[in-house]
Amino acid sequence: MPAQASDVSLFPSSSKRPLHCGIDESGIGSAIAEVYVGVCILNPRRRINGLADSKILSAKRREELSERIKERALAWCIATATLEEIEQLNVLHATHLAMGRGVAGLSMVPELALVDGNKLPQLPIPARAIVDGDATVPAISAASILAKVARDAAMLRYHEQFPQYGFDQHKGYLTAAHQAALKQHGPCPLHRKTYAPIRLLLDPDEDGLFAWAEARRATEI
Repeated sequence: MPAQASDVSLFPSSSKRPLHCGIDESGIGSAIAEVYVGVCILNPRRRINGLADSKILSAKRREELSERIKERALAWCIATATLEEIEQLNVLHATHLAMGRGVAGLSMVPELALVDGNKLPQLPIPARAIVDGDATVPAISAASILAKVARDAAMLRYHEQFPQYGFDQHKGYLTAAHQAALKQHGPCPLHRKTYAPIRLLLDPDEDGLFAWAEARRATEI
């Protein structure tokens, strides 16, 4: 069983814990569609067992936990950055924009935001970046689960529109199967055209798919 997240070390034992929200994203490394962001303020009086990094949980367990989080949290919000915003701003800046929307969409104002990763968005409240926070901080784990479940549901809808790409399986990430589908069918309207591997495919002056491995390494965040 995965270890449950614990945020005991985040706040000094002698001080009152600030009302904090966890923030995490899903889809920043995908090659298609929007990025989803979860924001969550957990209720300390309504414990949720089993919170962990969404990536190590089964789809069924994530869905169960997502419903429990929505029922028991003090406040939660799921926000997105659109494909157009990703193309115009770049994926990181668009994700930070969605994080701001998520905080603004909460039904109460937290005193502190705990953000997964090592980069902070501009927020109207103090914030801390926590590397691997989705595995160690319950509020971030909850946010991770909310974002992942919401985005996976969107990928199933997109699969119905474009079944030839297998979005229901790889969720838009550049697996071997996704690359093979792109070689056969080319990009669809959901693909991020500014993402280097897609751009290389569309640009006849580039080496195309043979340069994907290099491009993927260069664009990893």
